[in-house]
Amino acid sequence: MGRVCDRSDKDGHYLISDTQFCQGLEMNQQSNAILCPRCRRLVSSDEAQCPHCGFRRPGASLGRTYFTRLFYQPDQLIKTIIYINVGMYVLSLLLYTKGIWLSLNPLNFLSPYIVSLKLLGATGIDANPFGPSIRWWTLISANFLHGSLVHLFFNMAVFKQIATLIIREYGSHRMFVLYLLGGIVGFGVSCLAGIRVTIGASAAVCSLIGSAIYYGKSRGGLYGQAIYRQIGAWAAAILVLGLIIPGINNWGHVGGFLAGIGGGFLLGYTDRKPEASWQRTFALLLALLTAAILSWAAASGVYYRVIG
Repeated sequence: MGRVCDRSDKDGHYLISDTQFCQGLEMNQQSNAILCPRCRRLVSSDEAQCPHCGFRRPGASLGRTYFTRLFYQPDQLIKTIIYINVGMYVLSLLLYTKGIWLSLNPLNFLSPYIVSLKLLGATGIDANPFGPSIRWWTLISANFLHGSLVHLFFNMAVFKQIATLIIREYGSHRMFVLYLLGGIVGFGVSCLAGIRVTIGASAAVCSLIGSAIYYGKSRGGLYGQAIYRQIGAWAAAILVLGLIIPGINNWGHVGGFLAGIGGGFLLGYTDRKPEASWQRTFALLLALLTAAILSWAAASGVYYRVIG
């Protein structure tokens, strides 16, 4: 049965079959209606929680920030991470254009100058261009730097596939936590192992792979077994390539794998428990910290290149 809603325009009354639209229209007339940051449906800003998806305090200013909305748009979250990696790679090339390595070897084609990578936040025991100490913030920034075009393309291609799976089974907030903390742990292990200079998203990607392996093994059933076998094959291939191709940071990969398995166990996945409020808050804080670190890395890198 249709319902009449007053649209207050020149055509007068319209017969509307979508009662939800009418309710939203009435809500807009009676209160300050907004879109829920999670489900993007019309709700009142006074609601304690969204009646559609359960998001708490959708009218809070924090719920309308860019970072908060980003976590409820999985495709956009994945694209944003990829764009940041591409942007940092382009910046590393532009800092020292004369130092770009135009090698005929496709693995080294369009490699940034090593000084550019150090200025922008490469990590390792010899990665600090200003002294022998390890800069703690490079454990984050190094995850967004790459040593060649192939390096960038391969990592981002794998990331796009595995991140889509992890968001579906863990949620976008837990995916980001697993991604970033896995990269930090992987590079931390690398520094302890004496790696001189290291960069790349592979440690973070390996963390997502590790969490997928844990999910498949823990969940079981036909679906879980299929995930476990397929992603396990990916992990084995990455480890084998690390032994064959020189220059690959196997310590970072192993550290990332272990961090992902442990993180998957500690954080849990959606089949067992939904994302907790502290996990959402933690992911947001990590995103803000990452944005601050990368902004500092880019600004200081350009400053020292121009002034230094």
